[in-house]
Amino acid sequence: MTKDNKVIAANAAFYAAFSTGDFAGMERMWADDDTISCIHPGWPAIVGRATVIGSWRDILQSPERPQIVCAEPQAIVDGESARVLCIEIVDGTALAAANHFKRVGDGWRLVHHQSSPIAQIVEQAEEDSPSRRVH
Repeated sequence: MTKDNKVIAANAAFYAAFSTGDFAGMERMWADDDTISCIHPGWPAIVGRATVIGSWRDILQSPERPQIVCAEPQAIVDGESARVLCIEIVDGTALAAANHFKRVGDGWRLVHHQSSPIAQIVEQAEEDSPSRRVH
């Protein structure tokens, strides 16, 4: 398996743990490091292993846990670090996501996750703008 494929596989394991509510699997995905961080959509930044892992425990145990699918993952590997940029489909809404990994032994572990809504261009709003109206 090439370096890119290993990072893509680690990224897929992250989303599999999320989609199945596998807290133990999610916990194993993250580096055992107090400098890990996470920014969930609409949340402030979270730093530190206990806080990051606690946030995932709360999300995965919630009865309202969203359904999520990872689409279009693209790996960028730079030595001992890598990131995967992708689209998350969360309950039908597209989010842009970045998952940052570091090499630990022969595998990859998460050190940062961030996802946020993607701005939508609304053509109707542009057509209705005052500058486009003919008087």
